[in-house]
Amino acid sequence: MDAHPPHAVTPLSFYEATARQRVRGLFDPGSVTEILPPQQRVISPHLAALGLPTAFDDGVMIGHARLEGRTVLFASEEPDFMGGSVGEVHGAKLTGLLLRAARDKPDAVVLLLDTGGVRLHEANAGLIAISEIQRAVFDARSAGVVVIVVCAGRNGCYGGLGIVARGCDHIVMTEEGRHSVSGPEVIESQKGVEEFDATDRALVWRTMGGKHRYLIGEADAFALDSMEDLRRAVAAFFDKPVALNLETVRLEHQALERRLQRFGTALDATDIWAGLGVRDTVGLPMLDKDDFVSMADALRERSDA
Repeated sequence: MDAHPPHAVTPLSFYEATARQRVRGLFDPGSVTEILPPQQRVISPHLAALGLPTAFDDGVMIGHARLEGRTVLFASEEPDFMGGSVGEVHGAKLTGLLLRAARDKPDAVVLLLDTGGVRLHEANAGLIAISEIQRAVFDARSAGVVVIVVCAGRNGCYGGLGIVARGCDHIVMTEEGRHSVSGPEVIESQKGVEEFDATDRALVWRTMGGKHRYLIGEADAFALDSMEDLRRAVAAFFDKPVALNLETVRLEHQALERRLQRFGTALDATDIWAGLGVRDTVGLPMLDKDDFVSMADALRERSDA
C-alpha cells in the first residue's frame, strides 16, 4: 500500500510536484500500490558503467491505484532525474505496465509523461524501448483498455514518448504542458536560432503548449494546473475508448492532410489561430480556462463541420 503518511502535504501544482507527489495528489487516498518500488533497486545497467548517477526506480514510478473509485494502472515519470528520459529499465517498466493492462483489463491506464525523450546515454536501448512501449500501448488498447496521457510537466512530452502519446486514446494538457516530437533546444541546434529560438518562451508555448494543442485537436482535454482539475479531466475519459482500426487511421490521415493544406504555409501558430477563426490572436494566451475552452470548442466544432 501507499507508504506515505496520510498527513503528507501534496502541492496543488502538478507542474511543480515530483512523480510521487503527483500520484498521491491525483489518485484516491490510500489506494496507491507501487510496482518495483525503489527499495527493490531495479536500476539502469548502463549509467553506472559510464560514471553517471542512477536512481533506484530509474526515473519512473509504476503501480496500480483508484481514481474516483475506478481501477487504474499508472506510470509517473520523475522530472528531476535525467529529464524523465527513457532508458532500458525505464522503458521496460512502461512496457510491462501496459502489457499487464492488456492482461488484467483495468478501467484505464494513466501515463503521467514528463520527458525529453530517449536517454542519450542509452540511445540504442532507449530507442528499442520506445518501439516496445508503442506496441504495448496498442496491445492494451486492442484489449479494450483506455490509455490516457497527462502532459503537464516541467520537461514537456518530447521525443519517442511524444509520438507514443499520440498513439494513446486521449491526451490531457494544461497551459503549462508542452507536446511535440522535438523539443525547442533540439530544433534550434539542428535548424538554427533563426528557425526556432528556444529561449523565446512565448514562441515555445504558442507552438507546443497546451492551448495550441487543444485548439488544433491534438489534445483532448484542457485542464488547470491543479490536482483536482486534472483528476476530473482524466476521469472524464473512463469508458471512452477510441477505436483502433484501419478506418480510424485513414480518418486521422485525412485530417492531417486537410490541416497541411490549410496551414502548411503558416509561419507562426498565430497564423493558424487566425485561420481557425480566432479574432484576437494576441489575447488568446491570456484567456482563462473557461473562456478559452468555450472559444476553442466552438471553433473546433465549426472546423469539424
